[in-house]
Amino acid sequence: MTSGSFQIAWQEAGRGDPLVLLHGIGGGSASWSAQLEGLSDRYRVIAWDMPGYGASSPLDEVSFSALSRALKSLIDRLDLKKPHIVGHSIGGMVAQEFAAMHPDGLASLTLSATSPAFGRLDGDFQKQFVSARLAPLEAGQTLADIADSVIPELVGPHASHAAKATAKECMSRVPPETYRAMMACLVTFDRRAALTSIGVPTLLIAGETDTQAPAAMMEKMASKIPGARYVRLPGTGHLANIEHPAAFNAALLKFLTES
Repeated sequence: MTSGSFQIAWQEAGRGDPLVLLHGIGGGSASWSAQLEGLSDRYRVIAWDMPGYGASSPLDEVSFSALSRALKSLIDRLDLKKPHIVGHSIGGMVAQEFAAMHPDGLASLTLSATSPAFGRLDGDFQKQFVSARLAPLEAGQTLADIADSVIPELVGPHASHAAKATAKECMSRVPPETYRAMMACLVTFDRRAALTSIGVPTLLIAGETDTQAPAAMMEKMASKIPGARYVRLPGTGHLANIEHPAAFNAALLKFLTES
């Protein structure tokens, strides 16, 4: 489905309180297929394609404020009243940005495999990170080629062949120009100062073996958010919702029903 002249595409399933899912850089709405199926008996589950992904229009200039505005436009278009928002990786950063810009606009916040900032303030690490991640594209590789090498490094030791195949398929669909733009945007994020101001029930889900958003960092992040809950999923890497959807869904449902 799409909405508006600026197209935002999404998948949805179920009825009930709205639950909005925000994917990562190598994802898309399809990366939430296990949540669309597993949570739709209790919630109206909505997984967007971030601008530039799937059938969603790209932004003229990619920034976290622009991504947050795009999310707000979708929420308004669907007439969602204070949805529960779940953000994975860069989607968790978009969720934090949205919570900072619209503190009364969500019922709860779940942050999966994400961080409150990226890199150091001097910018050297950020530049090196972007250069390293984009080097394969500049060398002529496709996103499918990159997925073949990146996905095994992202997932934990117990990820199934099917989970890895799903992750690779999602990443293979990302347009190269979107991947470039999102990588450049990623390294600009810093909402550390906003953590103590988050005023809605918040859950942080970390993968025990995640090297991108380490569990210890996410536990420290949780300690900065008033009343936040923290869950570490054993044997899980960066793609918890794909690797171990039953455990991910159970942790999320427990939080939502008890909040």
